[in-house]
Amino acid sequence: MAIEFTSLGKLPETKNLLIVDGLNLAFRWKHQKKEFFKVEYKKTVESLAKSYQCGHIVVLGDGGSEYRKTISEDYKAHRREKYADQTEEEKAEFLAFLNEFERGVELLQKDGHGFIKYQGVEADDIAALICAHREELGYEEIWLISSDKDWDLLVDENISRFSTVTRKETTLDNWDEHYDFDPDYYLTFKCLTGDKGDNVPGISGIGPKRASSIIQEYGDVFDIISSLPIQGNYKFIENLNEFGADNLQKNVELMDLSYDIDAQVLGKSEEILETLRNYGN
Repeated sequence: MAIEFTSLGKLPETKNLLIVDGLNLAFRWKHQKKEFFKVEYKKTVESLAKSYQCGHIVVLGDGGSEYRKTISEDYKAHRREKYADQTEEEKAEFLAFLNEFERGVELLQKDGHGFIKYQGVEADDIAALICAHREELGYEEIWLISSDKDWDLLVDENISRFSTVTRKETTLDNWDEHYDFDPDYYLTFKCLTGDKGDNVPGISGIGPKRASSIIQEYGDVFDIISSLPIQGNYKFIENLNEFGADNLQKNVELMDLSYDIDAQVLGKSEEILETLRNYGN
């Protein structure tokens, strides 16, 4: 774990918080094949904070998810296999990338910005915990900086996401520009379609359009579970019935960022919240 908060320098004096998906942002420079980017990283984060009138910055590190691996051994297993197959040269390049990311974080910490990371805890879950306690912590607005659409599960009143990849914002006000169902059904959408990036299986034959139609007809994932088996001769309906209630429930546990949140952050909830209560004081 690494947490350090001091003076905030020249950021606007607001109670808005910028939460940065740390490694997700750093991959921007890796894809550009830049070896040295620590200064650009710091400037980008601070520029985003000023753009969104955020007086506070917290960068989140990713320590993997011990919690989700107890639910499914396959969770992100393909990523571990990918890195295991790296050549020695590729391993050295990736280590250099991680070191440069850490140096960028250190520069931000020297200016008083926050960094939080726990082994066995994903950045998503720390972000979810902070968002769930936004009002208690005294933050007026939260801006999430990540290209990971999983973070749209956190979009709510006064909580929005910006992707540095698409350069687009996702807010409650423009939600309909991104999805054809209400925000409350986003988890259901993900449970039906799965998540290849996290190695979470979806249902064969159910893509975004069919998932939306199923939501319109049957409701949320718990309504769908209660309706199984669903009558129908379409192959995707047969696949949904075969996938079954247990696997849908497992998908909920793997993908819902508010599901048993204290377990997901390995009992560190109060420590994280207390740190944020003292942030800037």
